[in-house]
Amino acid sequence: MKLITQNKKARFDYEVLDTIQAGIVLTGDEVKSIRAGHINLTGSFATITKNELFLLNCHITPYDKAYIKDEEGASRTRKLLVHRRELNKLIGQVSQKGITLVPLKLYFNPNSKVKVEIGLCKHKKAAGKKQEIKERDIKRETSRELKGLKKY
Repeated sequence: MKLITQNKKARFDYEVLDTIQAGIVLTGDEVKSIRAGHINLTGSFATITKNELFLLNCHITPYDKAYIKDEEGASRTRKLLVHRRELNKLIGQVSQKGITLVPLKLYFNPNSKVKVEIGLCKHKKAAGKKQEIKERDIKRETSRELKGLKKY
């Protein structure tokens, strides 16, 4: 598995309840652009429309050497490919209040296919974010102190 990009902001803003792997429908020049690392998942999300899963607001910069450069298609809606059973499970879980589908990471699988890891997420409250930052700082300080004690 070769990681292309991660949505670090999603892990900070949302509490991930479950993850699911999905394929993504792309054009050839989009894949070349992704291989070059010209993709941004920040602010993107997935939605279910007419029993199909779609990825919205995922920005893929048009490939430099493409025959037709489509600037409008950079943030177009892209279809995600999942099994019917998984889609039905997602429909049931998203119908609950406050549950969102957020792309967490984009990667190549061993067969060189582009895959998206979709997270079933619940939005964190501001207090929860502050608590997480506090815990991270305390953990960092204690590890520094322990590291300093080992030198002497």
